[in-house]
Amino acid sequence: MSRPDHPDLCAHFDWVAGNDRHARRLQHAFHAQLRAHFRHQIPAGESVLELGCGAGDLLASLAPSRGLGCDFSEAMIAKARARHGAQPGLGFRVADAATADFGGETFDHIVLDYLTGYLDDIQLVLERLHAAAHARTRLHLTTLNTLWLGPLRAATKLGLVMPQPPSAWLAHSDLFNLLELAGWEVVRFERQQLFPFGVPLVGPLLNRAAVRLPGVSHFGITLCITARPRRAPTLAAPVSCSVIVPARNESGNIRAALERIPVLGRGTEVIFVEGHSHDDTWATIQREISTYCGPHVVRAIQQPGKGKWDAVHAGFAIATGEVLVIQDADLTAPPEELPKFYDAIATGTVEFANGSRLVYPMEKRAMRFLNLLGNKFFALSLSFVLGQPVKDSLCGTKMLLRSDYERVLRRIAPFGDFDPFGDFNLLFGAALLGLRIRDVPVRYKDRTYGETNISRFRHGWILARMTWFGLWHLRCFPLRPPAFSNPKAQN
Repeated sequence: MSRPDHPDLCAHFDWVAGNDRHARRLQHAFHAQLRAHFRHQIPAGESVLELGCGAGDLLASLAPSRGLGCDFSEAMIAKARARHGAQPGLGFRVADAATADFGGETFDHIVLDYLTGYLDDIQLVLERLHAAAHARTRLHLTTLNTLWLGPLRAATKLGLVMPQPPSAWLAHSDLFNLLELAGWEVVRFERQQLFPFGVPLVGPLLNRAAVRLPGVSHFGITLCITARPRRAPTLAAPVSCSVIVPARNESGNIRAALERIPVLGRGTEVIFVEGHSHDDTWATIQREISTYCGPHVVRAIQQPGKGKWDAVHAGFAIATGEVLVIQDADLTAPPEELPKFYDAIATGTVEFANGSRLVYPMEKRAMRFLNLLGNKFFALSLSFVLGQPVKDSLCGTKMLLRSDYERVLRRIAPFGDFDPFGDFNLLFGAALLGLRIRDVPVRYKDRTYGETNISRFRHGWILARMTWFGLWHLRCFPLRPPAFSNPKAQN
């Protein structure tokens, strides 16, 4: 897909449209693997724009609520309309990537599948794509790993691949640079596909497991990049913030929490969620609320079930703020740090602000040595699973927009109730949405009241199981979310 003043390239793809049956049959497994990748990245029922859509097979497989496929080859668009024109929500248009006008329409996802090598001016096309993007649009780009240029040429001579016009397949570093110059920020990058054939056992072993291994991953055939528009600020004006405070056996910290939680944005709502305490936490919460005269709106509920995730979910469900944040009632992650989280979200610097206790020196009794080792291990493992760096996966302080939280709930619906803590639920969901996750360092303090509710060994085993769950379902055998909403998001 290039400028229409290249008739030779147009003629080539017009010819391909009528003569690619044999090659497409031979490459069936390769394209099926690519479709599986995109289906993992793009939930069904969202709006999708694909440039260089060819015969429209990829776009149709994504089951978008609104799908627009553009290609400069009239023969390709005619083929796409014949094959998929009856599918609800799909449309196909003859258009050039460098000059296409989308009429002010924006899309949740923009797909460039093996397109960049055929573009005259990649930066120009990437710049123009902002006209079709909103703040949460994700750009999904796949291209050839340059290590495979030789095998590609050999496969072309053997008739396994259609004849290729002159093209420029760039290294990932060059694409990163062009994306940055064009106002896009890379959120996720990975290499996929070691074995582009549909051989049982061998294909899944190499493409799901081996390609994830350090060193081996460099040989993946396809470079997969997810990027977001680099815009600031995300919030045009200050908005309200709801601070959820899960509290179990924390009666001695309730007043301090109310006194120390700062005003965030336009105003702060504090919601205590009491978790079946053995002390008088619930009575203390009610007493402190009845006498509170500070700047916050304060409410309290008792969680219906068990576990921190149940408490967080119950609190978020009744929250009214446009920004949601978790503040642990033990106050070991100081609430005075919350403005840093709010500023990071409000300016668009991050889309999921994750607290990190492992940057600054911590107080002597703040975290036991085995807990520290466990946190470092799980953070390293989770960074690999998420495809984004996370230094402290288990810090209780996490902040995101309400609209993104509702999307997270829908995205993790296929996983069921696998995480009693909620940290992995939120991080997994944010990563699957392609949100930009970044750590916000906090200074970890000693407890001043009570004891931790975490058991090093019992909960450590649960965390290990969740890490393995994420590795299996997010990286090796990803589950695609359903097109319908998670009922919890409607509560």
